[in-house]
Amino acid sequence: MWRLILLAAILTGALAPAADGSQLVDRNASAVTLAVNGQGEALLTYQAAGKLKHVLAWGAVNAIAPTRARPQVALKLDYSGGYGKYHRDYWKTFGTACGSYDGPALGWSVSACRAPDGSYWALQAWQRALPNYGIAPSAAQSAWELRLSHWTGDLAVLTIKTDWSYRRFDHLYGSLTYLDQGVYGFRSTPAGVPLDTFGRNLYVDTFNSHYGSGWKRENSFLTHRANGTFCYGFYPHGSHPVGQGTKYRATIIGPGVTPDVLWQGSAPGAYNRATDQTANDDQRANFHDGACKVN
Repeated sequence: MWRLILLAAILTGALAPAADGSQLVDRNASAVTLAVNGQGEALLTYQAAGKLKHVLAWGAVNAIAPTRARPQVALKLDYSGGYGKYHRDYWKTFGTACGSYDGPALGWSVSACRAPDGSYWALQAWQRALPNYGIAPSAAQSAWELRLSHWTGDLAVLTIKTDWSYRRFDHLYGSLTYLDQGVYGFRSTPAGVPLDTFGRNLYVDTFNSHYGSGWKRENSFLTHRANGTFCYGFYPHGSHPVGQGTKYRATIIGPGVTPDVLWQGSAPGAYNRATDQTANDDQRANFHDGACKVN
């Protein structure tokens, strides 16, 4: 099955440098269009913060495996629409040669197309910065982040399975891999914020939980170093109610400049001893690195 992901990092100014990791294009964009020419460049046109914007993108495709030797690949973004690279009116004469999109289904999709060289470009938008535990977001936290990706071939695979912890709490476990290798970083803050261009957080949402009706953010956490695995139990968090819902979804920014991945599945339901034992055996055999307690 095709699975997916993407890019982001806050870029400002006319000619933005290569980002330290995945790339954020803008926030709360509307009237978004995507054009791609035969020279491997993409032009994004949209409205944001009351302005019409033209952003030229180029310079990267796919991703490299985690390494300490060099940064992850990243697109170059010119927020002048080409003036930093060519001339002031470059965006006015930018012709599109991108055909209809025939790639894998993309979560959070805004626009996508197939370039003349066979590669794919795509835009996705989702609310990455929502606060944990269903807390009502501020205007900044509720922003929809517009993200651009460029890739060929296989995408990252996000595998998530459900069972129970301590027979009481819903539990997720799984991994993020790219070309059969785990996706992970080497440095992060104590709070789990990546400090390099390879680390990735998984953003988990819960549906119709004690936080209220609809989708609410439950938590976010890093994939584990060396293999890209993870685990998460829906435990009590201080004064916040347990965030167990009727179903869950998770979004993760993919490696390099590949699309963001979206997963969604039902909660495991009432505890079942046999099912839980089978899941525990699966976690020990396929998704265990010592960082997660299997119970």
